[in-house]
Amino acid sequence: MSELPSEVQSWIGQVRYEEETEFDVERGYIFTTCSSVQNGNPLFWDDQVAQELTGGPIAPPTMLSVWFRPHHWAPGRTKPLQPLQVHFDLKEKLDLPEAIMTDNEIVFAEPVRPGDRLRTRQILRSVSDPKTTKLGKGRFWVIEVEYLNQRDELVGRESYTGFGYRRSEA
Repeated sequence: MSELPSEVQSWIGQVRYEEETEFDVERGYIFTTCSSVQNGNPLFWDDQVAQELTGGPIAPPTMLSVWFRPHHWAPGRTKPLQPLQVHFDLKEKLDLPEAIMTDNEIVFAEPVRPGDRLRTRQILRSVSDPKTTKLGKGRFWVIEVEYLNQRDELVGRESYTGFGYRRSEA
């Protein structure tokens, strides 16, 4: 387990899984999301306020990942889609059946607006040497997810730190 496979080493710093959303950003999702958490901020409900503050309606920044949650079913899809596929690839290639996310940071850039068609790409930033924790023996990894709109403007960037491991024998 000490040697990082060359295939995994080749992933570091490379764009993987560049994907486009299955649907455009739309106000119905924005209203439903705001309603579900009782977010009454007029920026998301009142077009005049949105125009004055941001030049028009925007989605709450916290909805950024919502646009990439695949539907459970879609015509022609032959296998289920998983968000953060690089994470699952690492678990498989490193033979680490268990994993948790230990940290998540998000930075927002340009606002996401109704009608935007977003895309995302995943970049593996690092994989640690083997570590032993209370959970077991494994590796930490950092995956960055960039979100861009149809004009190639960065709308956000997330960084995830995961720990893939094998449970310790009791």
